[in-house]
Amino acid sequence: MDHIYQTLLADLLERCLDAEFDDQYNETGRFKKVTVKGRGYWYFAETVAGKEVSKYVGPYDDPEITNRVEKFNQIKDDFKARRKLVSSLVNDAGLPRPDALAGDLIEAFWKGGLFRLRAVIVGSAAFQCYAGYLGVNIIGSRETTQDIDFAQFHAVSISVDDSISPVLEILQSADKTYRIIPDQMDGRVGTKFVNKSGFKVEFLTPNASSDDYQGQPAKMPALGGAAAQPLRYLDFLIAQPVRSVILHKGGIPVLIPSPERYAVHKLIVATLRKNDDNGDLKSGKDVRQASALISALVETRRGMDLGEVWNEAMLRGNHWKAALKKGRLRLDDKARQHLDESIELAAPSQ
Repeated sequence: MDHIYQTLLADLLERCLDAEFDDQYNETGRFKKVTVKGRGYWYFAETVAGKEVSKYVGPYDDPEITNRVEKFNQIKDDFKARRKLVSSLVNDAGLPRPDALAGDLIEAFWKGGLFRLRAVIVGSAAFQCYAGYLGVNIIGSRETTQDIDFAQFHAVSISVDDSISPVLEILQSADKTYRIIPDQMDGRVGTKFVNKSGFKVEFLTPNASSDDYQGQPAKMPALGGAAAQPLRYLDFLIAQPVRSVILHKGGIPVLIPSPERYAVHKLIVATLRKNDDNGDLKSGKDVRQASALISALVETRRGMDLGEVWNEAMLRGNHWKAALKKGRLRLDDKARQHLDESIELAAPSQ
């Protein structure tokens, strides 16, 4: 990818992080002045389901309201500029973007504060970000799925003393057909949500304790009433996440796993899909994503980072070693060679 587009992406991310949003007013709408019996009033107009809808804001001569309108106009001007950057990165640089619903859902959780509370996007939604993050074309990064996974450390969720709004409320702001799927082990809570077309949103958390907790939903105080599914190896994936941007509307700043951790983690989980629905298909996808990322990391001179993360995983015990060795053997020849070179590069000097 041309260096100029990497610069544009970095600029977009900074603009997104600086953006301020008002919960009541969508930046795609507009304020308008309406005069009634000689007195001016502010109304806010936006398009909903193809029709313009207006709602009352307040009198024109109220300085606090007028200042708010002026501030909103500045935000909206920046939103338009960011939207142009997104368009250029997608249409000119060829970077992937999510489908409309996935983008709307991620945007809703961003505005709701999910990433501020250190949640991380994992899975294919994160994989889409690596082409821009690394500045290279990555095979398979344009594939879309019917799910989005968010992960958060349990210790973070119980210690931040803050929470997003109710998850179902956030989801239904993007699609009113969303409903909770009651957990099979504890029907009082849920870790998954689904809409009428089957698009799922799931919350995950690392399980670094006893196997007795595997499958039991973990209560997550920061997640607006949602619980999270505890998973092995997830702590390794979401440690030290990096910032990226989802190319939707004016851009959405998010946290994703580092690409080297994503690649190594995919090699591990590819060996653990025996009991999953469509396990073989998912396992094959895991390996393809790992292969693509390993080659991209070496191409962008990040082989040392990859090798160091591999070595870190190998030191976590025999189960980790066995899974990593099995995963390595499933790589294509080019990716396996790149991985071996990276491991050798990161090997401690004798």
